[in-house]
Amino acid sequence: MTLPRSDPPLPATAPARRAPEGACDTHVHMLGAPSDARLWDGRVEDPAEGWNFRDYIAAYRAQMTTLGTTHTVIVQSILYGTDNGLAARTIDTLGRETTRGIGLVTDTATEDQLDDLQSEGFEGVRLNYVHGGVLSWDGVEAMAPRLADRGLHVQMLLQADRHMAELAPRIAAMPVPVVLDHMGWPDLSKGVDEPGFRALLDLMEHGHVWVKLSAPYRFCATPFEAADAHVAAMLAANPLRCLWGSDWPQIMLGGAKRGAAGALLDAFDRVCPDDEVRQAVLVDNPARLYGF
Repeated sequence: MTLPRSDPPLPATAPARRAPEGACDTHVHMLGAPSDARLWDGRVEDPAEGWNFRDYIAAYRAQMTTLGTTHTVIVQSILYGTDNGLAARTIDTLGRETTRGIGLVTDTATEDQLDDLQSEGFEGVRLNYVHGGVLSWDGVEAMAPRLADRGLHVQMLLQADRHMAELAPRIAAMPVPVVLDHMGWPDLSKGVDEPGFRALLDLMEHGHVWVKLSAPYRFCATPFEAADAHVAAMLAANPLRCLWGSDWPQIMLGGAKRGAAGALLDAFDRVCPDDEVRQAVLVDNPARLYGF
């Protein structure tokens, strides 16, 4: 069966204000040609036609230079399932001093598999509660003590209005840090007082979750002003638990229109209250969480 292909990465675009020294893009996927890594049989999309690992690395480095970021968190793409080899190669290529990874494992991950992640520069495992995938919530709860033993955390994608009422108390009880992708994917039309989003803010206020201020393009259009109230609410709830990410190269769009990384950083800056919070979100918070 022929699968749709992702588009090549958007050209790097400059933000109105460059990121500060030491800034980290905490949400980046890395792809390659079929010869670079074996694609997962359960994927729903293929990488861009004619692009290989070197091409993606060069394009991502151009984005780093344009934005001013120097540190990166590589999030294993579901296109490769639990074969984390390409992400590990990316960590080594970009440099272990400035690059970390988030891997994919199944509910039945072995001790050796978790040890391998830790030794290869990964800081956590990812769970997709929206689209499914290879790791379940029950599985990651059972795995959490083993993750804690290795200093690994859980990163997850959920939708606040659909899932937070069920998951909030279980997230709060986790013995490892929990990082929520893409602002908790809120339903912007329901406002910041929607109960699930309020539960997310409560978790933030009590230090139970970190939240990536990433990918507003998935639920609103450039310049992403429709997400401003939600971003402001999260920054007000706990700026020391906020991170920023570009979601580069922006794949598996589901009909969304991609957003240029410069515009995404500008959208954060538009809402960010001051330089102290900017430094925390872009530099200090990721340094604490990912051990830079």
